[in-house]
Amino acid sequence: MPSTGYVLAIDQGTSSTKAVVVTADGRVRAGASVPLTAESPRPGWVEQDPDRVLASVVEAARATAESVGHPPVALALSSQRESALAWDPHGEPCSPVIGWQDRRTSSRAEELAEDADDVRQRTGLPLDPMFSALKFEWILDRWDADRTRARAGDLRLGTVDSFLMRRLTGTDQIELGNAGRTQVLNIDTAHWDDALCDLFSIPPQSLPPLARSNAAPRLTEEIFPGATGVPVAAVLGDSHAALFAHTARDPEAVKVTYGTGSSIMGLTSGPVEAETGLARTIAWDTGTPARAFEGNILATGATLVWLSSILDRSPVELAALARTVPDSGGVDLVPAFAGLGAPWWDTRAVGLISGFDLGATTAHLARAALESIPLQIEDVLTRADSVAGRRPRVYVDGGPAGNDWLMQRQADLSDRTVVRPASTGLSGIGAAYLAGLTVDLWDEAALRGLAIESDSFDPAPTAADHDRRRQWARALDRSRHDPSGHRQ
Repeated sequence: MPSTGYVLAIDQGTSSTKAVVVTADGRVRAGASVPLTAESPRPGWVEQDPDRVLASVVEAARATAESVGHPPVALALSSQRESALAWDPHGEPCSPVIGWQDRRTSSRAEELAEDADDVRQRTGLPLDPMFSALKFEWILDRWDADRTRARAGDLRLGTVDSFLMRRLTGTDQIELGNAGRTQVLNIDTAHWDDALCDLFSIPPQSLPPLARSNAAPRLTEEIFPGATGVPVAAVLGDSHAALFAHTARDPEAVKVTYGTGSSIMGLTSGPVEAETGLARTIAWDTGTPARAFEGNILATGATLVWLSSILDRSPVELAALARTVPDSGGVDLVPAFAGLGAPWWDTRAVGLISGFDLGATTAHLARAALESIPLQIEDVLTRADSVAGRRPRVYVDGGPAGNDWLMQRQADLSDRTVVRPASTGLSGIGAAYLAGLTVDLWDEAALRGLAIESDSFDPAPTAADHDRRRQWARALDRSRHDPSGHRQ
């Protein structure tokens, strides 16, 4: 078993693919990042080119490995989760990657509304276009309407991790945690569910075999010198990988991942009631599935990207502008661009800007946009308290977590201590931690000693912060009413 060397961790995300080196002492050494773009050919549609996604993985991995000069002992992969695509028996894509943010199947979700309770019971997830099943159905309707190819095994459906594993290792598989986000997996049996396949018209033959998170197939592609034969020793969804990294320090961790959207997740062995607006999910499987609760917010970082395009200022400039005013001046921005996710799961909610008057400025609007992030997150954390008990500490990661002002606003508006690691790109690191365990680069005891350095933001809430949350609740209420004032 290897006792020295490094893990090359790849974090394949929506806006970029990153690769980092994690050495045997747990330190992050080298790294590379390759940007990615998404297309929106119609309103509400989000697509990516599968070949470009694959190329970004190869490019990031190659640049990182070559900077070290010798191959890793293992690869680790974290990836965007609910995004879906199809490919042929040779691994060639037959559809675009339909992004997790895509809402093209909203009307189909409404048609299936009477099945929503059964779907949630079987999958732990609300019936929503975010998840893969409706995307799979849409893909089949366009590329295999009679399901002939799917039934014959000539068309494979899967998530990004399963496509990448097919191309890089030649293995047909989908990691169990990622499979749990498809809405075709039965959360209790941890197997594909025939009733769900029937509901979404998905032939079971088109779904990849389920695999543990540490199944460790080996690379068949020479994506960098010496790559062939290197095991892909960990595969995790990006939010799951971040949680794995946080629980290396605190098994009771509840974490918030800030990104295009946001994920709030923690391990739990207890029930997760539908009324909480939280989902049940499988975090990872290394022999026994680890169960978790999760709340998914559709738009956090995406809100700043949108406002940046409207005001022609970068997100960094918006963050600086927000700090020039003491509050939002009564302005609220509810980023229901395609409805609201957790804890509301309201597909009919509308995006709105409210509370402005002639004294409102771009600074007030910028502050309202920034504050919509911690306010939405606290809405989910409040619901999580009923599942996991009140947690006075919240662990954070993701790019926006690097903003000190935003983290302090999260602490104050949530009245919780926010703990931030020195490296906020925790998805790759978490996947590397699991890969290192798989190949015995470290053991469980040593992993605890790899806990990364962090700093914290202690809450100092004021009466104004409590008023701010009440103001936000009123804005949400307006977003979730139709123009005649009736509840959606």
